[in-house]
Amino acid sequence: MPEIQAIFWDLGGVIVRTEDRTRREHWEQRLGMEPRQLDRFIFAGEMGHKAALGEVNAEQVWEWVRQELDLSREEGQQLTRDFWQGDDLDQKLVSYIRELRPQFQTGLISNAWLELRELLVHHFHVDDAFDDLVISAEVGLAKPDPAIYELALERLKVPADCAVFVDDFESNIAAARELGMHAILFRSRVQAIAEVDQLVTG
Repeated sequence: MPEIQAIFWDLGGVIVRTEDRTRREHWEQRLGMEPRQLDRFIFAGEMGHKAALGEVNAEQVWEWVRQELDLSREEGQQLTRDFWQGDDLDQKLVSYIRELRPQFQTGLISNAWLELRELLVHHFHVDDAFDDLVISAEVGLAKPDPAIYELALERLKVPADCAVFVDDFESNIAAARELGMHAILFRSRVQAIAEVDQLVTG
């Protein structure tokens, strides 16, 4: 097997995870939605796709959400605050990613809105853990489009078979494997770290 040179990571659902869904569930009950329907409505709907490609910003997404759900401005602002309230950064996983360097390059490949880079730098303070950040809204490409993986590989000058990708969506993992990358489906921090370690140590 070719020697591993780089490990790429997804952000949402991997490094940042929704550990407490209480407030989202409250809104789903209030709005008569099924469990996790609010997530799908915001991220997988028309405006969510546009935001992931950088065609609209977060403010425009949340205004669309407010109007679609027939909420007052105050209710819309509260929903926006509550929606992100249960998200936690996995500090132990970030520490592990930092420890991979400089022996390996590290990169982020995230389907995310235009505001993500500012969050990574000024809120989460994790941009230093990565050699490169490929954010879908900045590059106009989103997983599982093969082009976003090809761009990430090109920017770190790494062949696909020398790279590992960790993500929590099967479709994104399948696309990476199609390109020849080693791909790990994230289920937990312990599991993902163990599988990365197994790959990088041969």
